[in-house]
Amino acid sequence: MSSPTKMLHINLAPGDVGRYAIVPGDPARSEIIAAHLDNPRLVTQKREHTTWQGTLDGELITVTSTGMGGPSTAICVEELHKCGCDTFIRVGTGASTCSAVGKGDVVVVNGSVRMEGTGCHYLPMEYPAVPTYSLLKLLEESTTSLGFAPTVGVSITKDSFYTQTEPETKPVREELIWRWNSYVRGGAVITSMEESPLFLIGSSLGVRTGSVLVSATDFDGGVSKKNSADVYPSDFIQKPIQVAIESLRRQIKIDKST
Repeated sequence: MSSPTKMLHINLAPGDVGRYAIVPGDPARSEIIAAHLDNPRLVTQKREHTTWQGTLDGELITVTSTGMGGPSTAICVEELHKCGCDTFIRVGTGASTCSAVGKGDVVVVNGSVRMEGTGCHYLPMEYPAVPTYSLLKLLEESTTSLGFAPTVGVSITKDSFYTQTEPETKPVREELIWRWNSYVRGGAVITSMEESPLFLIGSSLGVRTGSVLVSATDFDGGVSKKNSADVYPSDFIQKPIQVAIESLRRQIKIDKST
């Protein structure tokens, strides 16, 4: 009997994963997250997708990096779903877009501005990019139980890092700055590059999605000028990892009881 064909990009086949997945952006974070699981092991590495696995309360947990931005996130989530995953929690970092969120604060995302193009390949622009409500609540409750005061709010998902940090250098600078500042005035609390496509793909596939982030910056009053990759301690990522692990414990318990 031939073995199942592996997915083109993540290098996993149906049956290689459980139903629960944690999806960071950075490949290096897969190992860091897996260290919180029982019996962690490296499974495969291909392109930007590094997969570790372990168990949590007897359930297999897959940790696969999406890489940066919507297109690679879409590929990762689609292929993990084809392999058997139906629950996705993104763990990552972002930059603050409000005075209530400072460096090191935990944000549970309850929706995302669609300043990206990948989501339009799944659902029309008027469809909101929102996580699964039950998983959102678990993330909020877990954050509180761990002693991290959560900010629950809207993120801005953009396609380009440098049109955020250097918009004045771009030919469409007026539009970029106007749109960005309108999102900030509208109450967005943080920005990153993966939430919107994750949520929209989840809606289109009928799977559970959620996201918990840690802010890498303080708010600077408008369009961010800071390179968030270099301004925060590496241990900040432990906060959203702990939240994701605790949330999965709770989700696993719920799933076993139903």
